This record gives sequence, C-alpha cells and structure tokens, in this order.
Amino acid sequence: MRDSLVAAVHELGDPSVYAREFASYGEALAAEVGTIRVTAEEAAEWAIENVQVRPGLHELAELYQPVIVSSGLPQLILPVLGREGLELEVRSNFAEPSADGWQVRFRHDGPCPVCGDRCKRRSLPEDRPLVFVGDGWSDRCASLACDRVFARDGLARYLDDEGVPYEAFDTLHDVAAALS
Repeated sequence: MRDSLVAAVHELGDPSVYAREFASYGEALAAEVGTIRVTAEEAAEWAIENVQVRPGLHELAELYQPVIVSSGLPQLILPVLGREGLELEVRSNFAEPSADGWQVRFRHDGPCPVCGDRCKRRSLPEDRPLVFVGDGWSDRCASLACDRVFARDGLARYLDDEGVPYEAFDTLHDVAAALS
C-alpha cells in the first residue's frame, strides 16, 4: 500500500533525507538507504509488522506469478512475501546492512542506457508481452518499455504528462480482472 523503503526510512532511518536535492534518482536512493542503521533482522521484523500489501496481490500471484521488479530492498520485500505465504521472483537492488548506514548495491552496473539513471528497466523480464503495474517515480523508465501498463498516483501523472496510454487501477484485483 505504501512504498516499503520510504516507510522504512521514515521509521528506521532519517526522513530528513527527503528534504535534500540530488543529482539523480540513484544518488537519492543511495542516500535514503544510507540512513537506515538497524540490523537486517530488525528491518525484517519491522517490515513484517508494518508493511501492507495492496489488496489483490494473492489473486494476481495465483493467476500470473508476477515478477516483482523493485528499486527497494529484498531485506524488506522478502519477509513480507513470506508473511503472505507467497513465493515470487524478486528483482531488486540489495543493501549491505551496517551500523554506519546501509550501503546500496545496485542490481546493474552503471546507468540505464535509455534514461541515464539507476532505474529498474534492465531488470524487466525478457518475455513478451510485458505487463507493468506501478505507482511511483522509479517506475517511469521501466513502464515505457512495456506493452501494457497499469498505473496510479505519481506514475499515472507522469504518463499523463507524457501522453503515454495506461490503464488506471486501485487494487490488484482490478489488474487481475483486466488481464483475465
């Protein structure tokens, strides 16, 4: 329901990082992750207790076995999937926990050749047609590489501004119904 990394920064890190200006999304992401100073186990416990999944995830997972492509961290994503009893492929960045601040390890070396930033486009499956479901800043470049896009919130506003068609959704039940 809410971006797990943003929520973790607010609860386990230093949300003042969001008041700073950054030259790129990758730089901002590294700074966000760097404010987290708890153990991986503490982060996992926090995620299990606090991260809510969008309604319809179980239905979508049962029907389509989606790949989760995330700018977030497996230390936050995998415990929640485990709590939900879901085994889905996760393609995300990684972080090395440290008491001095977690260090992000990007999934891919260097910037994206399309957008020039540390986006998740190169993590998309190669299968076609590709369906993308997203809601935020980090979904922009990846969504443009897909055949069908379901968008809400910030991603929907971006696609509207760019004149790119998409299907609006509220819950993942909406996505599952539209795909069937």
